[in-house]
Amino acid sequence: MEGVKLERAKAKTPTVKDTFRDLLRLYLGSALYSKLSPSSKRNYRVILEKFCEKYGNWPVSQFSPKHASAILAKLSDTPEAANTLMKRLRLLLNFAVDIGMIPSNPMAGMKGYKSDGEGYHDWTEEEIAQFIARHPPGAKAHLALMLMLSTGQRKSDAVRMGWGDVVNGMMRVRQQKTGTPLMIPILPKLKAALADQPKDAPTFLRTEYGRPFSAAGFGNWMRDRCDEAGLPNCASHGLRKACARRLAEAGCTIHQIKAITGHKTDAEVHRYTAKADQVRLAHSAFEKLQDTAHNPKTANPL
Repeated sequence: MEGVKLERAKAKTPTVKDTFRDLLRLYLGSALYSKLSPSSKRNYRVILEKFCEKYGNWPVSQFSPKHASAILAKLSDTPEAANTLMKRLRLLLNFAVDIGMIPSNPMAGMKGYKSDGEGYHDWTEEEIAQFIARHPPGAKAHLALMLMLSTGQRKSDAVRMGWGDVVNGMMRVRQQKTGTPLMIPILPKLKAALADQPKDAPTFLRTEYGRPFSAAGFGNWMRDRCDEAGLPNCASHGLRKACARRLAEAGCTIHQIKAITGHKTDAEVHRYTAKADQVRLAHSAFEKLQDTAHNPKTANPL
């Protein structure tokens, strides 16, 4: 009121400390983290926060390959868990390099543990038939099976599918995890399973309250349906693998399979279809052997 100009107090910029807990805080607030899919965000955060419960006060600048190896060695009995932690820490330390916290990543080039595990169990044809026997056409569980088995998509994509995604006899998908757009032909069995679905429903798969499933909620619900069918080793993601296996057994190329599943690399598809490829190639080899036995040719026809 007296005409004196007041200066607004400037907030002090918090100093960036050198611990993993501080690094994780910065990473979770970064554009790099914000661009991840919701499922990836949950996965990364859970793993890195669990790491910080034990090692959050460690200085990042003093973290060495020796320290990383010692931490991962404690998980050597579960190589897949060790390899997953290695990937997440390597990403976090790459971020530390980007923001100038450290000059280089001490985990760059570090190799993971060899794993004999195959990830999620690939449903066999016998298990698929057993599930259908318990959950026949008309049951919501049957619809869920057909939707995932016929499209080869993740549960995070299956729960979002609805009539608005059906275009000219094809299912339109934009994968939540990767953003990959796909157009997948609707097979007759899936078409039959969708026939009775109300046109005004928000999605094909809905909870008992008529609302769309969350990906986690659907996974838990399918876990119960598999248990009801006497299939404790089967899970919803295994149907994605079963779809890829069926495509491989039908003689589809890697590129054709990628056009359905949306995988980015050949290695990812091969991981899903290795057994099917081996069986198909073995049959093909013996067919050629039999053809040679029936039609022998000399090495030198002259």
